[in-house]
Amino acid sequence: MKINGIPVQKTLVDHIPVIYIKPEETLSKRKLAIFLSGLGGTKEDLVPYLSDIARKGFIGLAFDNYQHGERGKESGAEITERVFSNMRRFGWPILGQTILDTEKVIDWAIANLDVVPQIYMGGISMGGDISVAAAGIDSRIVRVAPIVTTPDWLRPGMHNLFHPKQLLDPGKPDSYAQFFYDQLNPITHLSRYINCPPMKMILGEKDNHIPPENAERFRKQLFELSPQAAKRIELTYIHGSSSNHVDTIKRSSEWWPLLNEWWLGLE
Repeated sequence: MKINGIPVQKTLVDHIPVIYIKPEETLSKRKLAIFLSGLGGTKEDLVPYLSDIARKGFIGLAFDNYQHGERGKESGAEITERVFSNMRRFGWPILGQTILDTEKVIDWAIANLDVVPQIYMGGISMGGDISVAAAGIDSRIVRVAPIVTTPDWLRPGMHNLFHPKQLLDPGKPDSYAQFFYDQLNPITHLSRYINCPPMKMILGEKDNHIPPENAERFRKQLFELSPQAAKRIELTYIHGSSSNHVDTIKRSSEWWPLLNEWWLGLE
C-alpha cells in the first residue's frame, strides 16, 4: 500500500496495527528502528520519518499507540482533550499499555522480519516517553532518540498545550492507571538505567508543557546513582522564542537530520 505516495507494508501484530518500510539496500545485519507518535497522532503521520530511516539502511517501523488511530474510535483532537482532562487517569494507561505493546512488536519483528535483537527506538512527545520507559525494561533497545519528552510521568510544571500560560491540572489516577505508573515510570525506577543505552533527548528551551527540567532532573538523579550511566544521556536544546512544545516539534528540519545521523549512524 501507499501512504502519501510512499510505499509501506502493513500488518497486524496480534491486535496492534503496524506499518514499516524496508530499505532498498540493507545493512549487513538487518536492523530495526521503531518510531512512535505523540498524543493524538497516528502511525501514518510518521511515514516521512520511516522513509528517512529506511534510507539509512534500517527497517523503519511505527505502530499506533494504545487507543490511537486504528486502535481507537476518537479523533486525535478528541483523545487529546480527554487525556488532558485527567492526564494521570487517561494518559498513564496509554503510556503503559503501549510500552507493553512495544515488547510484543519487537518479539514479532525479530521472528518475522529477521532483524537482529538490537533495536533502535525513538518518538515524539508521548512517543518519546514510551521509548525512554521501554529502554528501562528491555535490554534489546540499544539507542534511544526521544523528542520533547519526559522521564517523569508526574510532569511537574506541565502547562496547557494550547494555552501555554495556563498550568494544567494533572488529575488523579484510578487504580488501573496507578499500576502502570508504579511499574513503569522511569524516574522512580532509576536502577533500571544503570546500564541504559545511549539517549539523545531533544528538548525545547521554552517548553512549558514538558519542561526540560524533567529530563535534567532525571539525568541528575541518575548521575548520583551512576555517573557513567548519566554520561550516556545527552540533552540537546532547541533555542529561541519559538521553542515551546508544539513549536519545537514543528522545527524538525533543525533537529531531525542531526538526530537521525546520531541515532542511526554506523559505529
